[in-house]
Amino acid sequence: MEDKGKGTDRWSGAVANITEMASNLESLQKILVKKAVYVDDETFARASLCSEQVLEQRVETLERELDAAITAAAHARSEKRQAEAAQKAAELHVQEVTRELENTTKVFQLHMDELRAKQEEINKRDKDIKLLEAIIQTLGA
Repeated sequence: MEDKGKGTDRWSGAVANITEMASNLESLQKILVKKAVYVDDETFARASLCSEQVLEQRVETLERELDAAITAAAHARSEKRQAEAAQKAAELHVQEVTRELENTTKVFQLHMDELRAKQEEINKRDKDIKLLEAIIQTLGA
C-alpha cells in the first residue's frame, strides 16, 4: 500500500512539473511575441550578410592576432636560446678566468716562497759578515 502512495506522489510531482513547464513556455512565447522584430526577406538577407561579414572580419582579425602571437613566441624562443648561449659562454669565461687566477696565485706563492728563502739566506750571510767583521776587529786590535 505504501508503494502505491509513493507512486501517486511521484505522478503528482511529475504533473506539477509539466504544468509549470507549460506555464513557463507560455510566458516565454508571450515575451518573444512582444520583443520579436519582424522584417521582410530582403532586410533579413542584408542583415544576415552584414552579420556574416562582421563575423568574417572578426575571424580574420583573430587569425592575424594568432599569427602575431606565434611570431612573437618564436622570437621570444630565439631570444631565450641566444640568452642561454650567452650565459653558457659567460660561465665558461668565468671558469677560464678562475683557472688563470688560481694558476697565477700558485705562481705568486712559489715566487713568495723563493723570495723568503733568499731573504733568509741574505739575513744569514749578513750575520756571518757581521760575525767575521767582529772577529777581524778583535784580531786587529
